[in-house]
Amino acid sequence: MAKPLIVIDPQPRGLAEIFDADLWRRLGDAGELIVYEGPGRMPAETLEAALPEAELLIGQTDMPTARLDRAAKLRAIINVETNFLQNVDYDTCFRRGIHVLAPSSAFARPVAEMTLGLAIDLCRGITGADRAMRRGDEKWLLDGAASCFSLYGARVGLIGFGDLARAFLPLVRPFGCTVKAFDPWVSAHVMEGLGVEAATLDAILSQSQVIVVFAAVTSENQGFLGKREFDLVTPGSVFLLMSRAGVVDFPEFLRVVESGRLRAATDVFPVEPAPAGDPARKVEGLVLSPHRAGAMTDSLLEIGRQTVADAELILRGLPPLSCRRAQRETVALSRSKPIERT
Repeated sequence: MAKPLIVIDPQPRGLAEIFDADLWRRLGDAGELIVYEGPGRMPAETLEAALPEAELLIGQTDMPTARLDRAAKLRAIINVETNFLQNVDYDTCFRRGIHVLAPSSAFARPVAEMTLGLAIDLCRGITGADRAMRRGDEKWLLDGAASCFSLYGARVGLIGFGDLARAFLPLVRPFGCTVKAFDPWVSAHVMEGLGVEAATLDAILSQSQVIVVFAAVTSENQGFLGKREFDLVTPGSVFLLMSRAGVVDFPEFLRVVESGRLRAATDVFPVEPAPAGDPARKVEGLVLSPHRAGAMTDSLLEIGRQTVADAELILRGLPPLSCRRAQRETVALSRSKPIERT
């Protein structure tokens, strides 16, 4: 009996980044592999020739209606870039029962870990004190910690309550923080079940000492944190941008930090890599991280682990359990910026 055909078009991920030898063996055991390892996407002629027999597609390949119509046997698309892009005819996939999946939780724990580190840094002014001491204008003892506060018992507000926020919760709990969250796509019942109080955006901004932005970009929230929202933040608070730069008015964000009203950190930027002259590089009070919070070798292998685990289940006629599924009600709103690698 012939093995099912698996088409692998992994860019922007490299095969060796996401599949170790064991995962690659398991994938080969599961099906016959057609693999593209060159720059960019799989050549159209290669993909088109494979579509009629393909049962799984692993990659962020464009799949409009015409291609889906040619892929009569297709059971699932697994986007190893980890976001849901607007390059798939989702309605056709939903109608035909084709799973569209993303192993997006692969980055949750390392991002949560770095978020905790940055939060402690900002609460205690660690990076700021280091910069001051290198300039020779540091303040010692209590004089050098006058604007700082402890994370222990702090009021923490989360904007967005997906995989990243849920991975952050067990890390911050030992500090005895009160945690509130705002996410219009998550019910208060779910939040309360995880020990978090649901709150409005304005309450999060005005009442939290530590504000963490974990929100993904959608068509409804691009730039939704602007001047009005930053004006609500209590002076001296800490603000961490850990998800996507597109959810904030970035020039306004930089202006507020530069004014000294709050201390902040960002792992993401409107243009990446940030240009040499990017104004963010010169803003005092802003801790910069070049989109490396989730960039760990094991995180990339976790993409492969989730992908292979769900591929094995799907090819056995079972539902996927590891990856996140595209949801009919919300996937069309996703506006994540795709990673490109040439």
